[in-house]
Order: sequence, then C-alpha cells, then structure tokens
Amino acid sequence: MSKKVSFQQAEGPVIVLVRPQMAENIGMVARAMMNCMLSELRLVCPREDHLSEKAVSASSGAQVILEKAIVYQSLPDALADIHFTLATTARPREMTKPVYHPGKAVSLLHGQVNRQLKTALLFGAERTGLENEELVMADGIIEIPLNPRHSSLNLSQAVLLLGYEWFKQTHDHDNTHFEMGGAKPATKQELSALFNHLETELEKRGYFRFPDKRDRMQRNLRNIFTRSGLTEAEIKTLHGVITDLIRPLSSN
Repeated sequence: MSKKVSFQQAEGPVIVLVRPQMAENIGMVARAMMNCMLSELRLVCPREDHLSEKAVSASSGAQVILEKAIVYQSLPDALADIHFTLATTARPREMTKPVYHPGKAVSLLHGQVNRQLKTALLFGAERTGLENEELVMADGIIEIPLNPRHSSLNLSQAVLLLGYEWFKQTHDHDNTHFEMGGAKPATKQELSALFNHLETELEKRGYFRFPDKRDRMQRNLRNIFTRSGLTEAEIKTLHGVITDLIRPLSSN
C-alpha cells in the first residue's frame, strides 16, 4: 500500500468525474492531480469504491486526495456551489457552446479563480463520455487537439494534460485581476432553481406539448442561460420577470 503523504490545499479547479468505471482510473486521476497541485476531487455515481486497495495503489502516494474525495448521486448536486464549469468531450454535440483549446480554457479558469469564484473541470465515463444532459451544465467545452488517427485518451491522461496546463500557467501567471463592479456569477444551484421555475410555468402553459421534442427543448433553454454567464442579481431579476409574466393582468 502506498505511503500517505501530507498535502497542502491548493487553489484550483475542482476535478469532477462522472460515472467513472474503474477504481484504478480514479486512483490514477488522484495521482495526476497531486502532480499538478490540484486537490479537490468529486465523484458522481462511481461504479467502484474509490478507497479500494486498487484505487489507493494506483494513486501512488496521492491517497489523501482519495480520502478527501466526495461522492455525489447526481451531477447537479456535485456542481451546486460551482460558478464556472468547463467540460471535456471528444464528440460533436447538437448544442451551441464555446469550444476552447486547453491553454485558453485554463486561462479562463485562472480569471475566475482570481475573482474568488469556484471552478470545475468535468470529465465523463471512460467509454461513453458525458451525455448531452450533463454537457448542458457546462459553460464551455474543452477540445484537446491530438492525432486525428488516434486521439483517444485515458481518463487520467486527460486530467493530467489539463492539470499540467493549470500548473504551468499558475507559475507563469501575471496575477491579472478582473472586476465586475461587485457582481458575482450565479452558482449552478441558483441556475437550476431558475430552470425549474421557468420550466414549471412553461409546462402549465403547454409549451412542452410535443413529448418527442421535450428533452431537446429543455436542453436548448438551459443552454441559452448557461452560456450567458448570469450573475446572482440577474438570476433574481429573471425570477421576478417570470413571476410578473404569470400574474393576472389588472382590469384597470
């Protein structure tokens, strides 16, 4: 069994693994994170125990990350306190989202962290990747340019590649700060509450009258608001707009 080592909490994006299949891969992800001074790991519905002997052995000394990892039953729960999320995917999708190469993506993450916001990098299951319903929660997509004849990456390799970009830019970063006049981006939980409010009222008015199109209509609606970078104040404003739109018109 690997020797436990002390580990200092480092600022950086949360690594979120959705439906990881193999304990060894989770362990190797922890190892990659430790290499790059990333410390927070979240797991959504893992198939195997992340504290098993196989996972600990594969972590090669990064057991502390596995011990601190939190398991969630759904992706919305795992992202509830996150302000900005980028997802990795190798397949084209039927949605409009900004696509970034690793360097640009990590620069964006640094900008969010400099504003004291919580960020996350999202990775799908080893064989199937992320589903559209999961990708819609991301603010953008990361595309890793590789040999088009053989672009397949192991889960831990993908984490290591982006983690190294984070580590490299952290040590060369110019400490640029961003100001938004005190405005703070909405968390995913606040966005989810807005979606639920809007969809509930649209449901009452028959907007989703075509069952076969419902899922795509919901994804498109959510994607519009997700990529808009809404602030907490704007979320409250939109809640108020929805409430007023459903209020009966005054007879005066």
